[in-house]
Amino acid sequence: MNYIPSISIITANYNSASFIVGTIESVLKQTFTDWEWLIIDDCSTDNSIEIIKKYDDKRIKLITLKENFGAAITRNYGLKNAVGRYIAFIDSDDIWLPNALEERINFLINNNEEAVYTSYKRVDENLEPCLNDFIAEDHITYSRLLKNCPVFISTLIYDSKRIGKIYFPDVYRREDYAMIINLSKNIGKIRALTSPLVIYRIRHNSYSRNKWLMFKLQFLVYYNFLNLSLYKSLYYTTLWALNGLKKYEKI
Repeated sequence: MNYIPSISIITANYNSASFIVGTIESVLKQTFTDWEWLIIDDCSTDNSIEIIKKYDDKRIKLITLKENFGAAITRNYGLKNAVGRYIAFIDSDDIWLPNALEERINFLINNNEEAVYTSYKRVDENLEPCLNDFIAEDHITYSRLLKNCPVFISTLIYDSKRIGKIYFPDVYRREDYAMIINLSKNIGKIRALTSPLVIYRIRHNSYSRNKWLMFKLQFLVYYNFLNLSLYKSLYYTTLWALNGLKKYEKI
């Protein structure tokens, strides 16, 4: 019988050579060790694949795609191949603190919950603090998520045995938000740990810093993906924008 790990970790990699070492080292340092890690490379043109291959750990499974598909389809390749009961995600430039997996697994088991996310630290490309820690809110529901999304994908873990695998909709540059929306519809609420267990690296050229583009893409989530009326789409996009200003206040 093939061994089945408790957790499947999913990472989409694209040209992350400058940061992937920190991500890999953080996963390898986890106090909870019963995991597999599916790293799906989306046709990188840098040497990130060579860096990943240097790590001789049977738990790390590198999948290389032959076409560039984008984050949603890339992560879904990982989900299709995941065998662990619990599904966790870490972006290829983020860092987990050593107890990130253990704390979340224990919370799910001890509280009989289906999903949990956590607070996280916010740093620049050189790991210097650039914003205050983002503190997670408990009991996140669908109606709460319409206003903005406090759930950061690298902090999220859910129980696929109880709720099934939640795939990423192919929503341009808002696939994380769309998936979390679907997750909330499925389970009703997403619980939180207020301890910051993840380090989120805010990169200088991140598209999320382009406010006008993000405003348009967020509107399209409400209007096209969720099929809300024009009025409700504009209303929630405005709320999202106002909440976003608070979210990115400087230290």
